[in-house]
Amino acid sequence: MVETPATAPKIEESPDLLSRRGFMQLAWGALAAFLGGVAANSLRFLFPNVVYEPSQKFNAGPAVDYPLGVSLKWMREQRVWVVRREQGLYALWGRCTHLGCTPSWFGGEDRFKCPCHGSNFSPQGDVIAGPAPKPLWHCKIELASNGDLIIDKAVLENRPGFRENAPYFVDTQGA
Repeated sequence: MVETPATAPKIEESPDLLSRRGFMQLAWGALAAFLGGVAANSLRFLFPNVVYEPSQKFNAGPAVDYPLGVSLKWMREQRVWVVRREQGLYALWGRCTHLGCTPSWFGGEDRFKCPCHGSNFSPQGDVIAGPAPKPLWHCKIELASNGDLIIDKAVLENRPGFRENAPYFVDTQGA
């Protein structure tokens, strides 16, 4: 028996199957979405990034207000210790070089101690004990014309020989 178009079984298209036309529309739509995303990301580079953070530079007040030793005046607000020695002043950033914890000053033991992992630092910031790999960071410090200390936490140094000189140390012997 020969099948004719009238007698041949009719194959119905299922509504779930994607037609050739539907597939092409989907492909063109995906390509258009991809190119639109590339264009939007390319245009994003035309606009600058804005950082909404407070300045790392602050006025620490008159230098004459700091007695010999370690001052805790700015520790809570700025995470900085101002240390006065007979030769001058320097500022230490209160961040452990091991994992970034905040050490505490123990005046009776004359050292900074990190509560998390036990690192100990001298008043100069050198590692005495513990897992900390490097000394504490010294912040840039300068004496303004009106006698105030200006501390900049964005400029740091912890290498011996460099941190004892300007701009990380203010000589007050002549003042």
